[in-house]
Amino acid sequence: MRIAVIGGGPGGLYFAALAKQLSPQWEITVWERNARDESLGFGVVFSDETLDGIAQADPEVFAAMSADFARWSDIDVCYDGKVCTSGGHGFAALDRNRLRQILQQRCARLGVDVRYGTPAPPVGQLSAEHDLVVAADGVRSAARDAYADTFRPDLDERHGRYMWLSTDRVFEAFTFIVEERDFGVLQVHAYPFDDRRSTFIVEIEEDAWHRAGFAALAGRELGRGESDQESVRLCEQLLADHLDGHRLIPNASRWIRFTTVRNACWRHGNVVLLGDAAHTAHFSIGSGTKLAMEDALALAASLHEHPTVERAAAAYEAERRPVVESAQRAAQASLEWFENIARYTGQQPDQFTFNLLTRSRRVTYGNLRERDPAFVAAADAWFADSGDDCGDDQRDHEPGGVPPMFRPLTLGGLRLRNRVVVPPLATYTADADAVPGAFERAQLTAQALGGAGLVIAGMAAVSAEGRATAHCPGLYTDTQESAWREITGAVRALTDTPLGIQLTHAGRRASTAVPGPDGIGRSLGADGWPTVAASPLPWDAAGPAPREATHADLRAAATDFADAAARAARAGFAVLELQFGHGHLVSGFLSPLTNHRTDRYGGPLAHRLRFPLEVLAAVRDAWPAERPLLVRISATDWADGGTTGAEAVEIVRALAAAGADAVDVSTGEVVPHQRPQYGRSYQTPYADLIRNATGVPTLAVGAISGYDDVNSLLLAGRADLVAVGRAQLYDPLWTLHAAADQGYTGPGARWPQPWQPGSRKPPGPGADRVPPRLHLLRRAEAPVHRRWLPHRPTARP
Repeated sequence: MRIAVIGGGPGGLYFAALAKQLSPQWEITVWERNARDESLGFGVVFSDETLDGIAQADPEVFAAMSADFARWSDIDVCYDGKVCTSGGHGFAALDRNRLRQILQQRCARLGVDVRYGTPAPPVGQLSAEHDLVVAADGVRSAARDAYADTFRPDLDERHGRYMWLSTDRVFEAFTFIVEERDFGVLQVHAYPFDDRRSTFIVEIEEDAWHRAGFAALAGRELGRGESDQESVRLCEQLLADHLDGHRLIPNASRWIRFTTVRNACWRHGNVVLLGDAAHTAHFSIGSGTKLAMEDALALAASLHEHPTVERAAAAYEAERRPVVESAQRAAQASLEWFENIARYTGQQPDQFTFNLLTRSRRVTYGNLRERDPAFVAAADAWFADSGDDCGDDQRDHEPGGVPPMFRPLTLGGLRLRNRVVVPPLATYTADADAVPGAFERAQLTAQALGGAGLVIAGMAAVSAEGRATAHCPGLYTDTQESAWREITGAVRALTDTPLGIQLTHAGRRASTAVPGPDGIGRSLGADGWPTVAASPLPWDAAGPAPREATHADLRAAATDFADAAARAARAGFAVLELQFGHGHLVSGFLSPLTNHRTDRYGGPLAHRLRFPLEVLAAVRDAWPAERPLLVRISATDWADGGTTGAEAVEIVRALAAAGADAVDVSTGEVVPHQRPQYGRSYQTPYADLIRNATGVPTLAVGAISGYDDVNSLLLAGRADLVAVGRAQLYDPLWTLHAAADQGYTGPGARWPQPWQPGSRKPPGPGADRVPPRLHLLRRAEAPVHRRWLPHRPTARP
């Protein structure tokens, strides 16, 4: 086997060492354009998980790395004149040049041919002359460019600026510095990597970068390896309070934009991408070196486990791609959080720190509570003080504190006992006259008994032609109103959990069959009823075009909404929600993709808002002022040319000004060619954006199923309420079980009296087993707070 490795960074060298270790007879050549001892980069950070893999794969490399690690467990957040510290995290960092030296020495001992100061031959030549070519040539990979048609790279260059530096100030912990200046927010990611230096990454938003004067300083063309010294000096001046008399040390340091690299495929014939050539993840969640070394281990193992290069390369990509994509999702969330950091600089320090720590959604409320209970207790105390008064009993007598999800919230004139909402969950069980029946009653009763602060029924049509399917309930006849009144009365007889109802007109999404296993409701065509929409655009090519709504149609629809709202009030509902999203009638006016009108209801956003505001005004007049009124929107269409984040903010401002008490922030389902970025709590960033831009209370919804995520979203200030949908179908007692799991027994989660015997989590298998003592001496518990405090600086060999 002859293997060529392009790039002698840590990823390429580590792969070469592992492959040679497993198969000493293989001929492995590494081409590295830089000199062996050229100083490149600063410090790199490793997770315990990655280090465990290195320890198992190559104990010699691990031992050499361990001897030089800087280790600590704290994160310091310097913000608004205060330093907030969270402990129990666990970090290990190393000088990148020392890491390269360790790997260079390991390769030399194993007999790997490393050619320093030698650019690699063209990848096509290497491919013809070798059995395998490993392209570890970085973000600007020439090998990737050579076969771009196969790899199909997606290079997402972001709009913020950052600069890698080091400093001779040795920080004691991973330190985030957030400075508000007249030009904007300046932020720093800093961490120690030996007993003399720390990595110091300065980051700034593009407009602030210009206002601060960095653009003028960075205008000169810099040579290879040259640093932007004037910008470095200005950073030193701006951040002098945090440098404490120390200097910034550049190394080819200049302002750059981060590029997220993704590839549709990682292999072309016998050429395989590794590390930054294949993928990148923003530095705020870890190290690209860490991912590259994990790639190296997986590729070497796959070559050892499979009989051919082709099968090994396929196995390597199949194993690593889901791991990398998970890391990239977390990194994207973190990247966007820092890009929009000015959104959060009004938060109090405890909340800001919690928000920062949970930005990627990998670290959660529960993680932090386990690592550093005192930190979370302080954040919980702030949350309690900032919200509705819970009373001394709630605050003082709950062991471990009160989770944020069980704090009350006043919405309009209604006080909710907790922050969990059961959103409208379509059952498609109404009869042919759109009358709700036994199943709706059973489902709403179960969910109301299940502990949520609010349960919303839906989706109730305001007219016969506004039904999505023939089995959706309505609220436009006396019979329907009477049926709903019977349901609300039955629920109130058992629990005081407030019930709400969602009203809608399905617009061009009306007249469809009940969705099948794929979740899609297809048009009934000639067997259905006529539909109406903002513009005569069919939902898809298979469906009929709706009729464009006339002004008379719009007046009638607004009246239908108002009449249904009045019926909802008489039927006993405490909360009303209007469906202005998901491609239904009103949503069709808001989105530029579905509103092509040329009259006063189409065109600019102010015109597209006219009909939604007319509906809201009519409903507000018909709905009791003391009862909360919610509006659901699609904050993005997940399609080019659709609603933007800035437009979503303006829509919500207009809705709030017209009487909406809160906004249920959903996304998509506006056009069939949408491309949602599905994932855990994937819609939450839009609730976050709207809440922090407008101050309007928001309800977060979408792929939220764990109570840990609910607590995290609330305490970080990303939403005021959280909707848990499908998980409530799986477990109608979801909220009560979440309370039991967290050991919470307060007023925010009241078990029905007949179910009180089941209010404690049942013991699991082996719960009655008491393990024996197996250690002569007890192991000391790891301290929550561990700082990097090197006592005797030593010279690097």
